[in-house]
Amino acid sequence: MPKSVIVGLIKEMIAKFQEELPLYSLSSSDEARQVDLLAYIAKITEGVSDINSKNWENHETKTIKKITVVGGGELGVACTLAISAKGIVDRLVLLDLSEGTKGGMMDLDIFKLPNVEISKDLSASAHSKVVIFTVNSLGSSQSYLDVVQRNVDMFKALVPALAHHSQHSVLLVASQPVEIMTYVTWKLSAFPANRVIGIGCNLDSQRLQYIITNVLKAQTSEKQVWVIGEQGEDKVTNWGSQEEVMNHNSQVQLSSRAMELLREKGQRSCSVGLSVADLVDSLVNDKKKMHSVSTLAKGYCDINSEVYLSLPCILGSNGVSEVIKSTVKEDRVTEKLHSSASLLHGLQQQLKL
Repeated sequence: MPKSVIVGLIKEMIAKFQEELPLYSLSSSDEARQVDLLAYIAKITEGVSDINSKNWENHETKTIKKITVVGGGELGVACTLAISAKGIVDRLVLLDLSEGTKGGMMDLDIFKLPNVEISKDLSASAHSKVVIFTVNSLGSSQSYLDVVQRNVDMFKALVPALAHHSQHSVLLVASQPVEIMTYVTWKLSAFPANRVIGIGCNLDSQRLQYIITNVLKAQTSEKQVWVIGEQGEDKVTNWGSQEEVMNHNSQVQLSSRAMELLREKGQRSCSVGLSVADLVDSLVNDKKKMHSVSTLAKGYCDINSEVYLSLPCILGSNGVSEVIKSTVKEDRVTEKLHSSASLLHGLQQQLKL
């Protein structure tokens, strides 16, 4: 019997005996109460309780910080290691969907990590707070559309089942192309849009803010500038507000210099894993912290299509609680966002969902 059930039953016994007098203190005329109490004790010894065990199990699933990482590739292992190192969850399930055992997965299996379970069974993910998708179906000598469609086909087999096992979770997508695959996950899961997000430009934003503050030594509010839009070459910097100590031209020059330094940085799996762990921390601990993540952008800057773009969002236990709109209006930002939205929408229309 699981430890959690035993603990629950013991708590019920204590509560029951606090309510009831001991058997020896009851009069012989109170046979009904004696019979009820003995029947209750008999059920407990059989490991059955009809009073509160279901409530206790529900309580357990609500309080345990459990997450699932889908995919045993390099990125999946990197996410697992980064999240484990931060010590922010009680239990982590790593779903290895590949045939055989890859190097990183084998090492994790050999050198067991505390609170990490490796499984090939999708049901092992049940009652997760966050489900992270890192899987990619890599094709050879195919068109871009063919590669994306292969990812979509793989997600069609995964997302509905995982969403069913963790119906109150936040789905976090790290698979590429992240904007398209986050949209696909949203459609396949039937979750509200606020509980389906992509990693977006969180890593680039955190790096940019660090470069501006610690490398270029600029006198500016640390969290005022963000990388937003479409991950890749079409991303764009955006200032959250007009800095009192800096005019608009200075902001543009500063962000351009910082972006030049940022382009020298790669998006290695270990770095993405650290960024994912940062997002998971905000989600499971309800931090209400701002991140640039892929979210449904319809209505933002008059975008009319259902597309996902990276935008500054407040993240908590229920996913995106608020999308932050900049007070600085820049034509270049709006044009970039509209261009990306148009291209993404066109590609989505060609996919077979």
